[in-house]
Amino acid sequence: MKLLELQNVSVSYDGCEALSGVNLTISRSDFLGVIGPNGGGKSTLVKAILGAIPYSGRIEFSPALCRGRERLIGYMPQLSEFDRAFPISILEVVLSGLQGQRGFFCRYRRADREKALALLAESGIAELADHPVSEVSGGQLQRALLCRAIISDPELLILDEPTNFVDNQFEHELYKRLRELNQRMAIMIISHDVGTISSLVKEIVCVNRTVHRHHSNQINATQLAAFNCPIQLLSHGAIPHTILAHHPGDGCCKEE
Repeated sequence: MKLLELQNVSVSYDGCEALSGVNLTISRSDFLGVIGPNGGGKSTLVKAILGAIPYSGRIEFSPALCRGRERLIGYMPQLSEFDRAFPISILEVVLSGLQGQRGFFCRYRRADREKALALLAESGIAELADHPVSEVSGGQLQRALLCRAIISDPELLILDEPTNFVDNQFEHELYKRLRELNQRMAIMIISHDVGTISSLVKEIVCVNRTVHRHHSNQINATQLAAFNCPIQLLSHGAIPHTILAHHPGDGCCKEE
C-alpha cells in the first residue's frame, strides 16, 4: 500500500536549490536506507516530508497515513538536535510523541503513561523514567527518542542518523528493533554507514540534490557514480566502512 508520493518536489534555501525535481514513492512495507554526501539534501528531504519547510511540487499522503489532522509519521531526530538542557524527564520525552493526538495543552491519560512506561521497559530503561534528560547517556536518550517516535503507532518511521554519538550496544539493539518494527510500519533511515545499513534495509535511496532509488540493498561504486552520489565505499576485512567524498556545491547549500 502506497503511503506517500513526492512529485517533482524541489527545495531552495536563499536562492540555492537544495533538492531538485524529486520523485519518490514510499509504501507500507518499505525499509529504505537514505545515503548521500553532507549537504546533499538528506535532512532537507525529511523536513519536506514532515512539512517542516516550504517546497514546490506536490507531496500526496495516503488516507492510511492520516488520523484526522494528524499524520502518522514518527520521527527520531539526530541526537545533536535535542536540547539536553531543557527541563524534561525521560517519561515526558516519550509522552511528547502523543502531542499530535492530544494537542500541546491536553493532559495525558493514565493509558498514555502506561504505554510510555511499557515502551521504556521494552527498551531497558524503565528505571530512568523520572530522570532528567541531562542526566542520562546518549544511548539512553536515543532509546527514549525511539520510544517517542513510535508511541503514536505511526505508519512511517523516519530516523535521522540514529547511531551518531552512541555505543555499539545501542546500535545493535536499534537495528534488531527496526527489523521488528518494519513488520508493521515503513521505515526510512538516514545514515552515512552504507556498509552497515545495507545488511538492514531493503532498498537504498541516494540523495545529492536529486534522488535516485536503487531497488536493492546492495550498491557498488559504479552505481553510486551513475546516481551522482559521491560516496566512496571501503571495506576492511569483514567490516564495511564508508567515507564521504567532496562533491560540487559544498560551499552553496548547507542543510540546517
